Amino acid sequence: MLTKYLIVSKEILPEYYDKVIEAKNLIDSGKIKNISDAVKKVGISRSTYYKYKDYIFSPSTDLGRKATLSFILEHKKGILSHLLNILAEENANILTINQDIPINDNAIVNITLDVMELDIGLDLLIEKLKILDGVCKIRLMALE
Repeated sequence: MLTKYLIVSKEILPEYYDKVIEAKNLIDSGKIKNISDAVKKVGISRSTYYKYKDYIFSPSTDLGRKATLSFILEHKKGILSHLLNILAEENANILTINQDIPINDNAIVNITLDVMELDIGLDLLIEKLKILDGVCKIRLMALE
């Protein structure tokens, strides 16, 4: 399903990977309000946090069940509808959709999906969506 990702034991990874996750959790939980305080608390630099924050995920017990994708879409009629149709065609179950007001003719849309029953792998789905007309950028934000 996720051919460009690996499951690796923390025992062989540098300690700062775990600290990046710890900092992300502190921020997400609201216990710490900003990144500077979070990285100080866990003992890493801001640059380490920013370098790895979008690439390290902590799995839940339902590994691979939910994924949050962030899109930058051109503000044109039908683009989001077309994207949602493709998700439905590939058997993705949409859990949430959050769309910001378009600025400079681009809109940020975050979609959380249940990906357990996808007909193709998540990495292939992302590649398929990247080539859609009107999709400027896609980023995997979270995987649980």
